[in-house]
Amino acid sequence: MGFLGWTAATGGLLLLMSLASGWINRGPVTAFALYLVAGVISGPWVLDLLRVDIAAHAELAKNITEIAMAASLFITGLKLRLPLKSQGWRIGLRLAFPGMLLTVAGVTVAAHFLTGLSWPFALAFAAIVAPTDPVLASLIAVNDARDNDNLRVSLSSEAGMNDGTALPLLMLAVMLIAGHGDLSLEQFGQWALKDVLWAIAGGLGIGFVLGRFVGQYATHLRHTHQDVAPNDFLALALIALSYAAAQALDASGFLAAFAAGVGLRRAEMRVINRQPADIFQDIENRPPAEVMVNPHIRHEPGETNPASSAGLVVGDALSFGDTVERLFAAGIIIVLGVTLAQHWDPGGLVMAALLFLLIRPASVWMATLGIKAPRQHRLIIGWLGIRGIGSINYIAWAYTHGLAGEEVTQMANMAFTLIVASVVVHGISVTPLLNWRQAKIAAASRKDP
Repeated sequence: MGFLGWTAATGGLLLLMSLASGWINRGPVTAFALYLVAGVISGPWVLDLLRVDIAAHAELAKNITEIAMAASLFITGLKLRLPLKSQGWRIGLRLAFPGMLLTVAGVTVAAHFLTGLSWPFALAFAAIVAPTDPVLASLIAVNDARDNDNLRVSLSSEAGMNDGTALPLLMLAVMLIAGHGDLSLEQFGQWALKDVLWAIAGGLGIGFVLGRFVGQYATHLRHTHQDVAPNDFLALALIALSYAAAQALDASGFLAAFAAGVGLRRAEMRVINRQPADIFQDIENRPPAEVMVNPHIRHEPGETNPASSAGLVVGDALSFGDTVERLFAAGIIIVLGVTLAQHWDPGGLVMAALLFLLIRPASVWMATLGIKAPRQHRLIIGWLGIRGIGSINYIAWAYTHGLAGEEVTQMANMAFTLIVASVVVHGISVTPLLNWRQAKIAAASRKDP
């Protein structure tokens, strides 16, 4: 099929997905599952129109998934408006750090004894598949900045921060593999200080400072100059600068992108909280700045105040970031469906069942002990641990850092299979599960006077 044919096929798929969006949102099948099906149909298993091996193009796959991840993490952070001391944030921290360590430990043991992977490769596999994905979690993440559902905030903040735990563990596994299982005390100390402590603290600090400074300065400039023109590139600038700055300083670029979104949101909140109460319809609950600005109306100079200027800044960032996130996610999932023919391994289904049904729920339950969260809340979080593009990025990262051989192929194939299982199983279950939860909440609220 030539260029025009592929152009027409792409346009047809996007048109079909756009027209069917209402049905998809109400139905049990997610858009990502349909993109995956489209990839499988185009690949060697069905029509054999495309043959794409992600492992054979690891450098390109790593770079593309990095862009998708950074954009998604930034948008995730930007939508989180609850105070950092809220229960949702506290649960997210528990899930991203102790919960992630427990998950990696459980998967490592299972992979070693059930699939025959050596301990270093089992650790690498666990680090790849343990983190939840911010890109594919759109159905369970916060809808917008007004969303104060602690369950959604917990899952969103976990997805935003768990790279700070998972990637250092993958680095440790690669070091063990390179050293044939041996690691000196000096190497371990350097890993702990540089790849763990500095990567986490530096990434979060760099991103937050950049996001908050740029947000406040951009709002000031817009208000001072009465600038009302759209400026979609602010989000791209913050994503690129925070990620590049952190990576250049050996900190976590993913955490920096997430923290930049959080910092930009804190800048918006600072502007809103400083405004006179008489400009708000609801004085006690001041809304996000972007909901005060109609993006479909052309504003004239002189019509803006600091709050509406902040709304224009944040609204432009959200609009651009959401578009980039969806575009890259669709393309990557289609390629995942195509490449599945080269990377299918039934062992990945066994590991998926253990991870989804036992290891993840148990890790969540243990990590959230002591937090007064409803039992139902903790069970749902334990199930809704969607794997996706982040894991693909980790596979590509491992390949680009010299891993090769039969064990690497087995590990990668199981990981690809597990990711596909998560896209399908979690995608089918998420809408009915959340609808059931919402019905329970509504029923409880009707009983209360």
